[in-house]
Amino acid sequence: MKKSRMFSLVATIGATATIFGLTSCGEKTQQMGDMTPEIATITVAEGTSDLASNYAATIKGKTDIDVRPLVSGFITKVHVDEGQRVSKGQTLFTLDQVQYQAAVDQTLAQVNAARTAVESARLTADNKQRLFDKNIISEYENQLAKNQLSQAEAQLSQANAALTTARKNLSYTVVTAPSDGFVGSIPNREGSLASPSMVTPLTTVSDNSDIYAYFSINEKDILNLTNEGKKSLNEAISELPDVQLQLADGTIYPEPGKVATVSGVIDSSTGAANVRARFKNINGMLRSGSTGRILIPNRMSNVILVPQRATFEIQDRRFVYVVNDSNKTVATPVEISPMNDGKQFIVTSGLTPGQRIVVEGVGTKVKDNMPIKPVDAAAAPRQQQAAAQ
Repeated sequence: MKKSRMFSLVATIGATATIFGLTSCGEKTQQMGDMTPEIATITVAEGTSDLASNYAATIKGKTDIDVRPLVSGFITKVHVDEGQRVSKGQTLFTLDQVQYQAAVDQTLAQVNAARTAVESARLTADNKQRLFDKNIISEYENQLAKNQLSQAEAQLSQANAALTTARKNLSYTVVTAPSDGFVGSIPNREGSLASPSMVTPLTTVSDNSDIYAYFSINEKDILNLTNEGKKSLNEAISELPDVQLQLADGTIYPEPGKVATVSGVIDSSTGAANVRARFKNINGMLRSGSTGRILIPNRMSNVILVPQRATFEIQDRRFVYVVNDSNKTVATPVEISPMNDGKQFIVTSGLTPGQRIVVEGVGTKVKDNMPIKPVDAAAAPRQQQAAAQ
């Protein structure tokens, strides 16, 4: 009787253990299935791209004129300040005028003396002519008087020329603005010696009513611009859309610009040509010497756009993870256009519309030939929000 009970107890324990084991295996299998990560994906499709080509640019005023004195002298007064807006002809600097005023006074005295000499020589010549007409003096003596008059007149002309030069030099002691614009830095102040041969100018006046942004494009860009030479460069420039200027802080200048010129010579050392775009300077916002980037829009139809975060690079080749029919990732090489906006790439080959690609965890948690649970990238944020609630 005891043996029968013992056997029954052992059987019961064994059955219980078997059921527990089966339950544990089932739960473990279920847990293993739940370990497949949910990864955001998108389905690629053809669309329209409004990406812009961007080029580093240097901003310059319509004119940047270095102001240098035409005569030497100590600066006695600076009439403007840095950054001040000035008009053409406005006084900027005054140089010491003492020696130049003295030169004017001296040459003026020489002119007066020469003028008196001319009057005396003319009286003598007229008198000699009357005497010669009466055969009182010889022709030689008459001609000598005429020559003396001519010499006096030449000396008067020379004195007048010296006076003009002296007055001009005196006027050069007042240095004026060569154009409308803004005053640049002023390294030399009162008491400094200024001269025409000085390396550093007194200042620079920049006409910023219009601003030119200079940038470079390579030979390939020029060929694309002219459609492989099927149209002239001037025609291609005229057909270009308005361009934008991205400022140093990343903001876009509100006034659009226009590409005005492309240099006709390609620099052999850089393989690039200089391009100039013109912008209206609103309220003098832009200043000569600033930097930025020129954005040239390029609208393209029927292209595949993918987020840059969906790609990774190995040995100078770009890849994406395509999700196959078994929901496994496949590292797929793609070719991309060099034109991008920092957020998206234009895929030129390697993908076809309708394929799914991974856009989450690329280069970190997602690997090649990895099983995943694809989740639509647009729906993922909504699901996360619902789960949090």
